[in-house]
Amino acid sequence: QVMLEESGGGLVQAGESLRLSCTFSGRPFSNYAMAWFRQALGKEREFVATVGRSGGHIYYGDSVKGRFTISRDNFKNTMYLQMNSLKPEDTAVYYCAAGIYYSGSDNSKHYDYWGQGTQVTVSS
Repeated sequence: QVMLEESGGGLVQAGESLRLSCTFSGRPFSNYAMAWFRQALGKEREFVATVGRSGGHIYYGDSVKGRFTISRDNFKNTMYLQMNSLKPEDTAVYYCAAGIYYSGSDNSKHYDYWGQGTQVTVSS
């Protein structure tokens, strides 16, 4: 069974940076496309970024383009999200997700496994 665990969230001020990590276990990591989604209080889950099995097929949501960078290390079974120039509107629970059938998708239904989430809070 695939397990995902996010880490790295916290409280920062606007303009600062954070790096989230997602550790993957249970199956061969390189078989899965990975993604980050986020959900703010009272809002729907929002696509943040995705990376394909080999590190290509990278896409970002419009609200984070130019500020966030997604990456993965298939030797460490870990995906990352470097978040720079954080804004208060980036405040949300951030979830990592893994999917075996699709690559480059921004559709949450295309991901089979999800982590529990990590809270990111950006103060103004």
